[in-house]
Amino acid sequence: MAKRPTIHDVAAAAGVSRGTVSRVLNDDRYVSPAAHAAVRRAIAETGYIVNRNARSLVTQRTGSVVMVLSEPHEKVFEDPNYSTTIRTAIRRLGERDVSLVIMLAGDDGDRERVVRYVRGGHADGVLLMSTHAGDPLVDELESLRIPAVACGAVIGKENVIPYAAADDREGARQMTRYMVEQGRRKIATITGPMDTPGGIQRLEGFADVLGRKASRKLIEHGDWTQLSGESAMARLLERTPDLDAVFVASDLMAAGALSTLRAAGRRVPGDVAVGGFDDSSVAATTHPPLTTIRQPLADVAEETVRLLLALVDGGGPVDPVILPTRLIVRESA
Repeated sequence: MAKRPTIHDVAAAAGVSRGTVSRVLNDDRYVSPAAHAAVRRAIAETGYIVNRNARSLVTQRTGSVVMVLSEPHEKVFEDPNYSTTIRTAIRRLGERDVSLVIMLAGDDGDRERVVRYVRGGHADGVLLMSTHAGDPLVDELESLRIPAVACGAVIGKENVIPYAAADDREGARQMTRYMVEQGRRKIATITGPMDTPGGIQRLEGFADVLGRKASRKLIEHGDWTQLSGESAMARLLERTPDLDAVFVASDLMAAGALSTLRAAGRRVPGDVAVGGFDDSSVAATTHPPLTTIRQPLADVAEETVRLLLALVDGGGPVDPVILPTRLIVRESA
């Protein structure tokens, strides 16, 4: 049986000292580009595999980050936005040889498991996703003093937890302005949960454009699921049957709204224009294809990981990153 290659074998193949190999493996910045390249080539040639347990004793790092999704299981697997974010985070962390551990925190039991995991020293940092206002997990993580960054602001903790996000408010303005420009007179909206930044800011953008016309009877609330979009649209039609447009705060809810309008015999966009938000995979598969706001989900995930790695590396406070959105016109509005 062949002997497993060691760090000494890598050093010999690269023509450098064992200490230089160790510095490359630990991402030490004080290594020349030539030496770094020689060590990486030698690792590939010898088939050397890093012993993570030994490495963590030296670096005091686990080589892993935990992503916490603060939603029930069924929502996570229904919404395509999560898969985009997770794929991007895995790729970006992989470039630093860091593993991603995914944990759900949709109820008290889940939250307790997350806290135990982090308190046990199993992660170098935490990526927060879909965190709701008042979530006790945020205070727990803050007390543990572990680097944490959010994908989207944590309401009430904007100055405590760094974050990257799309410009939700401006995206909502873009869609609402477009509907006004198309000659729509009675525009309704279906919001996301009002304890999330997307729920609040997309409603604010809608109201920024319409002013007094954004009356309460034209506003309904959903929870990001398709079913909630269906039921919210039904309530709007019952209350305001002459509405001629609806801005829905997510593509998945917009798919539900389209289903309700179809069942009610309303033509889209002839009778009612429908606009979504996300430009997820859902938007191109609805009937008709959905006019929506593209938020750069992959870029937001990239920035979230970058901010977290900066904190893990011992950097100082980091500023929030807000990325622009874009109107994508298809056939529903």
